[in-house]
Amino acid sequence: MAPKHLTMDLDLKKEEIWEIFHLAKELKEKQKRGIPHELLKGKSLAMIFQKPSTRTRVSFEVAMTQLGGHALNLSSQELQLARGETIADTAKVLSRYVDCIMARVFDHQDIVELAKNSTVPVINGLSDKFHPCQALTDLFTIWEKFGTLENLTLVFVGDGDNNVTNSLLLLCARLGVNFRVACPEKYKTRKEILDLAKEDIEKNKVKIEILEDPKEAVKGADVIYTDTWVSMGRTDVKERLEAFKNYQVNKELLSFAKECVKVMHCLPAHRNQEITDEVMDGPNSIIFDQAENRLHVQKAILVKLLT
Repeated sequence: MAPKHLTMDLDLKKEEIWEIFHLAKELKEKQKRGIPHELLKGKSLAMIFQKPSTRTRVSFEVAMTQLGGHALNLSSQELQLARGETIADTAKVLSRYVDCIMARVFDHQDIVELAKNSTVPVINGLSDKFHPCQALTDLFTIWEKFGTLENLTLVFVGDGDNNVTNSLLLLCARLGVNFRVACPEKYKTRKEILDLAKEDIEKNKVKIEILEDPKEAVKGADVIYTDTWVSMGRTDVKERLEAFKNYQVNKELLSFAKECVKVMHCLPAHRNQEITDEVMDGPNSIIFDQAENRLHVQKAILVKLLT
């Protein structure tokens, strides 16, 4: 039987996502109360990093420890990948040693290739196209804060063509959350992503909008979300800073949304660039609750895929 992978958000059916959310809630409560939950005792996770990481590495490593398992941190420079061994061969070998592979890569095709050749589950810890673990955590956090996902509107302000935006759009469409993107025309969400979400948009009667004016976009928003304007590895820094200068999440922008609007950021943040200190540390921010939930949601993902 082929293993279940999480290469992108649409690998999970709606009911599977809700199973993960309810399990994450249960595991979070157990962890807070000091109740052991070693559901993956004796299991090993290989973590491949082509990009540096704080939250992804720490949350997955701690998750495996708390679940009774073990995580191996493998920089791509420490593997034979650095000397030309193929992704396919790496996947085939690691599959003989470990129970699951998580990879944080530059090119999404590397995740696809790992999953194609692995006999154990592969988890996308981030690629240039998708960031499913982050988006699952984000929607879990929103559900946790509001008690529901029904009739909510999530607005992403910034780069409409990055991995977080793509994953949020796909997941919102699948779970029935209205989603808006406020971005410059040059950086708007690609048709390819909208096409992937089309069936869910129609089935769940979700409203997806791509707008240029951030003040217009945040009207009636329940959640405002932003991310760095310059993703890791990009060289067009000056051009991007100029393009996004009017898309900062600040107190003025929040005044156009609901008074109780929640603010999210997947981190790391460039403070006073895409988001001001005043907002990030203010009463509307749930950014650090969101960051913590990476641990709990990824625990649930691991348990879901490995049991």
